[in-house]
Amino acid sequence: MSENSLEQQALLTLLSDFGDRDVYVGVMKGVIAQINSQITVVDLTHQIPPQNIAAARFCLMNAYPYFPARTVHIAVVDPGVGSKRRAIAVEFAQGFLVGPDNGIFSGVLSQTPAIAAVELTNINYWRTPQPSKTFHGRDIFAPVGANLASGVPLKQLGQEIDPASLVKLDIGECKQTTTGVVGCIQYIDHFGNLITNIPGSYVQGKSWCVQAERLTIPSSETYSDVKVGEAFASGVGAAIALIGSHGWVEIAVNNGNAHLHLQLDLQEAIEVLLT
Repeated sequence: MSENSLEQQALLTLLSDFGDRDVYVGVMKGVIAQINSQITVVDLTHQIPPQNIAAARFCLMNAYPYFPARTVHIAVVDPGVGSKRRAIAVEFAQGFLVGPDNGIFSGVLSQTPAIAAVELTNINYWRTPQPSKTFHGRDIFAPVGANLASGVPLKQLGQEIDPASLVKLDIGECKQTTTGVVGCIQYIDHFGNLITNIPGSYVQGKSWCVQAERLTIPSSETYSDVKVGEAFASGVGAAIALIGSHGWVEIAVNNGNAHLHLQLDLQEAIEVLLT
């Protein structure tokens, strides 16, 4: 296969809170295939907790760097579906984003700014000019994404809008202090690992620990550096802090669930102390 033919292959990802019990994801794939059956569709996840835009933001932000240029990412976690919230498509350096303007793309765009954005007002690229009030994933986002992946220019999809006007999801910022960095828990994964909004670069190669509530959690390099059931003098059991594969500081329990074990939740304040 030539280099040119490789470059012409269309790639599209899907992320949603639809789960796998119902036909919603399959229907979106059917709509995409009706437009271009040659598009390769990759499911990032459909297990985002219902209506949890922050979780979707985090997952998409940590997935997009692993896809080639010009990949189209459709993300649908859309509690405002059918309301006045905008349906949008965004071009950024590594491809395109398609979905609701509710902050779901703000993680990606915090790392690689938007080049251009449109509100999806051109009904010629919708599945129907009278879309369902409850399923824009099927009637607007899937067909628009398929057309975009097939080479339709962004500007044909609707009215140009100022990228600065896109909704930003406020999850809090990490801030450096005289003793370390203050942040919060931004995501809890399937294993119960507590992932903070503190980049690992702040602690790489340094001696550090994490303080949360009244707990002091020592740092480590791998989950298995602490034996299952091992307790620290601080009373946090086998909890450890480390830099996860995603590049963020996280809190974990070896062979356990840090979320349940420590009773810490989203948006809880976390402080990294340099020791």
